[in-house]
Amino acid sequence: MGPSPTAPSIPMKTLSRLAILGLVVAWFLLLRPVALGGPAGYQIISGHSMEPLLHTGDLVVTQSASTYAVGDLIAFHVPAGQPGAGSIVIHRIVSGDGTSGFVVMGDNKPAPDSWQPKASDVIGRSWIALPGSGDALLTLRRPIVLGALAAGIFAFWFLMSDVRVPRWRRKHGAAA
Repeated sequence: MGPSPTAPSIPMKTLSRLAILGLVVAWFLLLRPVALGGPAGYQIISGHSMEPLLHTGDLVVTQSASTYAVGDLIAFHVPAGQPGAGSIVIHRIVSGDGTSGFVVMGDNKPAPDSWQPKASDVIGRSWIALPGSGDALLTLRRPIVLGALAAGIFAFWFLMSDVRVPRWRRKHGAAA
């Protein structure tokens, strides 16, 4: 009886590159920010209007949707001409529609907001809430941290690539 056939093995470097490619594709499809044409918004909570669900320093990732309904927790830009215009708020839809405007309210508020955002003002519906992660994200935005992160990514890429560093040797005192 001869040797049994074995499946070809895939080098670890190839698997690593495929994993990185998969992560990049997932980011592109699910987590790419609205500012880059993607479906995701990132908001760091500030204030108490959504307690006990959300607290200051929490990070909320939103996903844009074609429609929004009563009960949805949405992030929206305060409409032009209203106090706080342009600010981003995360509150729950309690009534209304995207054409005439949603009536929104914080879970920890006794009455609806004066703002009535339309569908065009909405960034997206709450998708993932990460408690306390907003503070970490703010830290990552510091220049020294971004520099260190970029250096780490470059070092990782360099170690994973096929770059060969020549070894310079001196033979018996002769200059190389």
